[in-house]
Amino acid sequence: MTTGNSTKTPALFIENLNVMFNEFHALKDASITVESGSSFGLVGESGSGKSTLLRAVAGLAPTFSGKVEINGKPVPTPRDKAFYNTVQMVFQDPYGSLHPRQTVDRLLLEPLAIHGIKDTEKRIVRALDEVGLGSGFRFRYPHQLSGGQRQRIAIARALIVEPSILLLDEPTSALDASVQAEVLNLLEQIRRDRKLTFVMVSHDLAVITHMCDELAVMQNGTIVEKLKADDLAKGNLKEDYTRNLMNASEGFKR
Repeated sequence: MTTGNSTKTPALFIENLNVMFNEFHALKDASITVESGSSFGLVGESGSGKSTLLRAVAGLAPTFSGKVEINGKPVPTPRDKAFYNTVQMVFQDPYGSLHPRQTVDRLLLEPLAIHGIKDTEKRIVRALDEVGLGSGFRFRYPHQLSGGQRQRIAIARALIVEPSILLLDEPTSALDASVQAEVLNLLEQIRRDRKLTFVMVSHDLAVITHMCDELAVMQNGTIVEKLKADDLAKGNLKEDYTRNLMNASEGFKR
């Protein structure tokens, strides 16, 4: 899929995407384009549809209509191994997303087994080193880890199949402020090193302006404004809702 005069295929292209939960219209004609290697943010109040959009891309929400393309190709329904080899998701709650009775080693081995990847030892060691933990954590259980360490394991699990796109659903909101900064810096370093594409959901505008190039503001399942992070930081806004959101965002400073 190409846009305008550009011949560059975006990493993620969404057009008029709708999600229905029974009679509830959770996502309404959402459209975004995320360029390869960039970081795109989704902001808005709780219930605005941010996480629903990510889940729809990942095949975890019931898409009613619309188009989703990854690297110019329509995504299959249900999603297949090739999709999950390209796209991985990191969830908000690192404890809830890790099986409590599996060691870190087993948690990291599972996606490799699913995808038929053979060099398991090399991949596990690299993944743990990349998130700053090391092999000493391989045989620990999730309850033996801090919140920040659990989220690092969740990130390592997403990275271990070497995807090109990461969907990040409030990846630091369950962490203490000091640990949030560590994890965000880790994610940014990994994005640069691997030339990854990020789509990040957050209620924190300061996080989005730090991590993202562009963003979409969502309200009641609808995208109400799209802008560059620089424009948000400078207060160059078109919609009152975005302005109110900015004013209400704790710690956000222009």
